[in-house]
Amino acid sequence: MSDPISIFDSQALDELRREQRFDPQHLRALRNQLFKQFCPDAVALAGFPGRDRVSCHALELHRRFDSTVDGATKLLFRTASGMLIEAVALRIATGRTTLCVSSQVGCAAACEFCATGKMGIARNLATPEILDQVLQVGQLLAAEQGRLDNIVFMGMGEPFHNEANLMSTLAALTARDQFNRSPASILVSTVGVPDAMLRLAEGFPKVNLALSLHSADQLIREKIMPLARRYPLTELRRVLGECQRIQRREVMIEYLMLDSLNDSTEDAVALLAWLGDLRVHVNLIPYNPIDDAPDLNASPPEKIAEFAARLKSAGVKTTVRYSLGRDIDAACGQLVRMENRNHYHSRISRFGTLTGDLS
Repeated sequence: MSDPISIFDSQALDELRREQRFDPQHLRALRNQLFKQFCPDAVALAGFPGRDRVSCHALELHRRFDSTVDGATKLLFRTASGMLIEAVALRIATGRTTLCVSSQVGCAAACEFCATGKMGIARNLATPEILDQVLQVGQLLAAEQGRLDNIVFMGMGEPFHNEANLMSTLAALTARDQFNRSPASILVSTVGVPDAMLRLAEGFPKVNLALSLHSADQLIREKIMPLARRYPLTELRRVLGECQRIQRREVMIEYLMLDSLNDSTEDAVALLAWLGDLRVHVNLIPYNPIDDAPDLNASPPEKIAEFAARLKSAGVKTTVRYSLGRDIDAACGQLVRMENRNHYHSRISRFGTLTGDLS
């Protein structure tokens, strides 16, 4: 018997339709029920002639963790080869729900403050593996009479290090005959890969872009973000300006507040100078400490408030973002639990080589 056909493989599904000679409407109905309505698999497949040949998922749901203090749900998914990735559903107080998806198993950016970055990189996620995070979380929310409003690429991995699969995922998410999501409801966050940022702006001008900046001082940024040595702040600023010219959209700036490292008055002044006339929304993020970075500490609340006030007084839209899901390790910078790390460390080298199957 042949392998099941993935629901995300449009070409193979079209070939199945021609082979079995059923009405194209059956295929449209299947995609509509799964990708737009997030119906349960059994409901969506019930009237589909080729249901015995189709697989709805590229990932297996391994474990679910629900926060007891806020509206965060973390899902651990297992790939076909047994590797674990995470997606986080964040139910905001406004009633909207945002899904944080992963684009890689691990991450090569190796940022000092990020648990995922301490793992090294195993491999890129394939397009079906990224899309299935959206499908399964959408189904989970629909079963709870909720809905998925926004999708952010802020989970495990640097999205632009998996550019081909990122772009095909965005194409599927925004295609009318697939997920039909508004591009404006999608955000891609990056540590800063200039050429890829430009390609995103040109290919998907309505998709939101966020830069994980964290310092406007080149030396400080290099200290906490090794990739900054390859892409200096001058180049990032030039490219952000070009992206904004193309997209005509506000750029989101992510700024992790680190005590005595990037939270002084001088740091705020440097940030304002670097931003210049960019139209931005700055998110100041209180740091959630990780065991692998004992030298980094969270800025005191009063310093964060002072930093925010200085930016606002200069006319910069600024928000202090308090992370959800701290009690389940789902908050920013904590997307790796010991369960994951024990699994990965037996297979991943610090330099990104993997002893085993890359799939």
